[in-house]
Formats: sequence, structure tokens, C-alpha cells
Amino acid sequence: MNFIFPNKRLFNLSFLISLILFTLSSSRHLLLQSNAYDLGLFDQWIWLLSRGLPPYSSMAGLHIFADHGAWILYIPSIVYKFFPSIYFLLFTQSLTLSFCSIPLWSLSKLFHLNNRTCWLICILWWFQPVVFNVNLFDFHPEVWIMPFVFISYFASFTNNFKLWIICLVLILGARDGLVLLVLGMGIEQFLRKRIQWSISAIILSISWLIFLNKFLYPRLNLNNEGILAIGNHFSFLGESLLDITSNIILNPSLILNSVDVQGSLFYLVILLLPFIFFLGRKSLLYLSTCFPILMVNILAESLSFRTLIHHYSLPLVAVGTVAAIQGISKKDNSLYSYRFRSIWILLSWSLLAKPGFFLGPYLSRLDSLKPAYEAIEMVDDDSAILTTSYLVPHLSQRQLIQFPKDINLKLESFSYLLLNPYDPGWSSSTTVQNYYLNEAKAKGWFCRSWNNGQTLCSPDNNSSI
Repeated sequence: MNFIFPNKRLFNLSFLISLILFTLSSSRHLLLQSNAYDLGLFDQWIWLLSRGLPPYSSMAGLHIFADHGAWILYIPSIVYKFFPSIYFLLFTQSLTLSFCSIPLWSLSKLFHLNNRTCWLICILWWFQPVVFNVNLFDFHPEVWIMPFVFISYFASFTNNFKLWIICLVLILGARDGLVLLVLGMGIEQFLRKRIQWSISAIILSISWLIFLNKFLYPRLNLNNEGILAIGNHFSFLGESLLDITSNIILNPSLILNSVDVQGSLFYLVILLLPFIFFLGRKSLLYLSTCFPILMVNILAESLSFRTLIHHYSLPLVAVGTVAAIQGISKKDNSLYSYRFRSIWILLSWSLLAKPGFFLGPYLSRLDSLKPAYEAIEMVDDDSAILTTSYLVPHLSQRQLIQFPKDINLKLESFSYLLLNPYDPGWSSSTTVQNYYLNEAKAKGWFCRSWNNGQTLCSPDNNSSI
């Protein structure tokens, strides 16, 4: 069966939704709520690539490949040569999330769903709390390949092996953690008794993981490390990928003693909540793809893996939406059921999405907007700067930018300090920021302060401050 392009109405609505999502993510950024990690980080990397400079982040000390093996980031660097704007990242993120409706429509038609039910599946995706929240939470390149996750299922259902492999390669190119998704796809294909497909996905995922961990990361990382997430999020299981794997298999008691069972159950409930009235018994076969990612999210020490705010759950809801297509194809699709499920989708969204942040947390820096944008205008392009984490994405297109996490940085490395001890931002503190400001003043730097506590300093008496 050929790919089915939906009617113009769906295309237009998808574009409208992408504009709404982009407006929201841009507003959050303009309200000084975006962060160094990860929006500023990716913006700096891509900007460096576009200028032909070594793509090592001055904040993380990592090569662009050594972060998550995301070779897909080379594509936007071409656009950055002509249009170096952080809004390109935010817009394309919103666009790809919204336009997942196109392959979803075709998938729905493969299961012989009527147009009304196809619309319901698109609504289910658009109103996923994770989709809404991830769109707001800075930027992550795996969002770009979400349409290819759905296209990979279309290729699988239509026995298009070449297209399926192409989709898997693209998925792996967005983030190293997505080897778990491809591995899960291999598990699903095995359960379907499609051995060739299963072996292909498993070999592809494991080979890519070994290549990253044993060859690429140690050569590109300045500290010769492998996958960073292992030490950062799974230290209780071991210091290496081999240690973690062996402990999971041979020492399950270690897992049982470390996992937050109650928190994990709650995570599973809120993850499945939007899908309750869509899934059927046979949907479990589709959901088997989720097992590797789900296990890692539950085992991770960081709570961010088990929320609907961060990007770690996005592949899970994508697979859940595919399972919902299969499930609903076997259920009552009357007008009453359509309306009931629509109400359930909206209710789940209202409970778990975070639009209310625009009425509370995202308004916390209103008094800092005018001072911040005045100071940003005074900073020369390409000059090295030490600033707060929430100002980094507004100044990240330069070779050297840092946010003060400790007092180990050399002041002489920077041409500007732009700090606010009253609002030090993520991973900093009032004490640390005051240390750098006092050191700058002691060395005779020229400084200007604003009423909200923000201070801009420069050693150059000819600077615009």
C-alpha cells in the first residue's frame, strides 16, 4: 500500500498547531525561561559547525558528536550558514511535532479506520501532554525524527524493508538513547516472528552503541569517556556499560533495592492515562517496543526520566499512539465513542500538560526582561562571556560562553560578566556569582548595575557599558 497523503484540511490544521506550539516555545524563551542546557548548548554547537569552527561546547567541553552521537545536527548547520537563529530550532521542533499527523493518518488508513477515527488519532497525538511539554522544554534533536518513527511503522506494516532500515538509521542519528527504541523494535519484530527484521534492528542498535561507546566517544571526548549518561544517571549499577548490563542480568536484587517502586508505578499510570480507552489486548505486542526505554527510565537515578515534562518519554508516547491505532481498530467507533474519547483526551491533557506555567513559573522574571535585553544589546558579538544559565540561549552564538557553576573559572578568559546574584539561575548560586563580580570590581572592571540585581562588567573602558 502506498503512503496516503491526507486532505488539505489536516495539512492546514497541522501547520496552525505548529504555529501555536512555536509561539508558546518562543514566548517561554523571550520570558527568559529557556536554559543553557539544552537550548543554548545545541545553538552553540550548530553555530560553531556553521562557521567551520571546532564544534566543542565551551560549557560542556564536548564535541557535538560526543554528547549523544547526534550526527543529524549537521543538517541544521547548513541553514545556520545563512540564517543563524535559535528560533529555527524552536520552529522546526514545533513543526515536526505537529506534522507527525501526516504519517499517523496513513497508518490509521492501513488499519481501515474511517476519517473521523483518523482525526481522533491525530488529536490523540497533538494533545499528548508529553508532546506539549517537550515543545516547551528547550530543544532536543530527537524531536526531529518523530515522524520517521511513524514512517518506520508504515514501512513495517507494508513490508518495505529498505524504507524501514532508512528510518532506523535516521532515528539512531538523533540521540544515542534511541538505540533503545530501535532495540525495542527488534524485540517487537521477534515477537511477530519476523526474524530477519528483528535481527537487523538488534544488530543495528547494538553495533551503533558499541561504535559510540568504544570508538567515537573516547576519541572525541577530552576526558576519553564513553557514554556520559552511564556515569551521570546509572552509577548505582556500575561505571561502565558492561558493568551495568551484567548487574541487570546477574544482580536483580540491586535493582529491586534501588528502584522507587511507588514513583515508577505513578509514572506508568500518567504515561498510559491518555491511552486507556484506545488500547486493546493485542496492543501489548506493539507496546513491547517500549520495554528497553521504559526499563532505563525507571532505573535512572534522575527523576527527570520519569516525568511527562522531559523528552525521555517522547518515544514511548509515539509507540503508544501506534498501539492506539491498532487498539481502536477493534473497538466501537460510533459517534458516542468518538465524543467520549475526545473528552478523555482533553481531560488527560488538562491534568498533565503544563500550560499553567505561563500563569506562574514562566512569569517569574518579568522585572528582569528590560534589564536583560538592555545588557544583551551592550555585549559585542563573538566576545567571551560569563553569564547566568537562562541568558545563555540569548548569547550562545559565540566560541566562549559559560555559566558560573563554581569558582574555578579564570576571569581573564572573559570579556564580559553578565550576572545576577539575586537570580543566579540553574546550577549556580548567589555566593558563586558574587565571587566573580567582586573579583571583577577588585580588578578595576567597569560595571553597570540594574535595580533587579543584574550587573554587567567589562575590563574594557571603551565598551558600551
